[in-house]
Amino acid sequence: QVQVVESGGGSVQAGGSLRLSCAASGSIFSINIMAWYRQAPGKQRESVAVAPGRGSLNYADSVKGRFTISRDNAKNTVYLQMNDLKPEDTAVYYCYAFVKSSLNGNYFSYWGQGTQVTVSS
Repeated sequence: QVQVVESGGGSVQAGGSLRLSCAASGSIFSINIMAWYRQAPGKQRESVAVAPGRGSLNYADSVKGRFTISRDNAKNTVYLQMNDLKPEDTAVYYCYAFVKSSLNGNYFSYWGQGTQVTVSS
């Protein structure tokens, strides 16, 4: 019913930049929350940045000042601009969307398939 697709991952040297994109499509009435999570090998998935439909943006302490999340509500798209990347940012990055269905008005959580970000020192 709803597809969430990320793009923009890749490999970069420390200090470099990458921009991730995530587009949601399908039976969408509105999207309450769009966010980015990441999971490094052997670690739990963690929240990186959250963009609620209303309210303040939220960032993990480890990425504040380096990452910027933004939304294009008309396109149901969220971006993550990542600057000054560090080796510890290496992980699979997942897009999350909390969607109000256009079919029945209920809310559902959706995840993208993930995109690999690798930062070398």
